[in-house]
Amino acid sequence: MRILTLPACLVLMVARPLHAQAAPTAQPNLRHWGPAPGVFPKGARMAVVSGDPGKAGPFTIELAMPSGYRIPPHFHPTAETVTVKKGTLLVGMGNTFDASKAKPMQVGDSGSIPANAHHFAAVKGATFITVSAMGPFAMTYVNPADDPQKAAAKP
Repeated sequence: MRILTLPACLVLMVARPLHAQAAPTAQPNLRHWGPAPGVFPKGARMAVVSGDPGKAGPFTIELAMPSGYRIPPHFHPTAETVTVKKGTLLVGMGNTFDASKAKPMQVGDSGSIPANAHHFAAVKGATFITVSAMGPFAMTYVNPADDPQKAAAKP
């Protein structure tokens, strides 16, 4: 009986180190997620993928938005490229939020918005996007009353 038990124990002792060698040793790239900056309406979360959005130069961020999230008409001083990773992003052009004029972007879709182009966005379902642009990041609302930072500053 002990003769069969000893080989079984040896196999179990060796199997664990072999499994560990076969498993990937590198940790996945963990991003630091937090609330999106105050210029965004509350509810979005953001992580920096590369670069520094607060400095001159290229950057990439990931933005996660809950179902029904909306960003009123705004513009940026630099062009931006957006890729949808999850959910549906509805993007429209113009000075007025008009969901009927928004075009859906599905998972895998990418698009660019030129510098200073007035646009708005909404999401269907929880939506996750990647945004690449040149920093420093800036966002100006067409209607200043839509800016969450100005609304928060009111007494």
